[in-house]
Amino acid sequence: MDRVPSLLPPLPPPARAVLLGFVTGLRSQVPVALLAIEYERGRFDPGGGRLARRFGSRQGVLGAVAAFAGELVADKLPVTPPRTTIGPLLQRLATGGAVGAAVHYDAGRPRALGALLGAAGAGAGAYAGTRARALLAERTGLPGPLLGAAEDLVAVGLAVAVVASGLSRA
Repeated sequence: MDRVPSLLPPLPPPARAVLLGFVTGLRSQVPVALLAIEYERGRFDPGGGRLARRFGSRQGVLGAVAAFAGELVADKLPVTPPRTTIGPLLQRLATGGAVGAAVHYDAGRPRALGALLGAAGAGAGAYAGTRARALLAERTGLPGPLLGAAEDLVAVGLAVAVVASGLSRA
């Protein structure tokens, strides 16, 4: 299968920046890995700078996928700090901003607005994900790792739908 059809209608770049930022707040490396894969396939353009070229290189894609896999494992460990503590939160805000800027650049829109939207989405995702996971743990009694795995599925599913909605734009 060449590409996954989106469950979402074509979304404008600001909506894609916010939603991929939101996913970054849940799982910071999911949008990075998906966009790196799309860049390698020639379906996404994050810009012509040195960093963007490295992002879409074979090594960049492998690094992004390895970081994604590592995050999925690390999230379930009891020693992993909450995503809303200052270090992890700042990393998510920066990554969400970079993802939003890249999505906007790809659509010919201002990077700065995309960065702001992506960072805002990342902050919302970090806090919403933390709150939802705590609420579900309290109400269901399910163990944290199982809830984390469910959150993984939500993050990947939303990111795939948003990226695919951008690919189907006119």
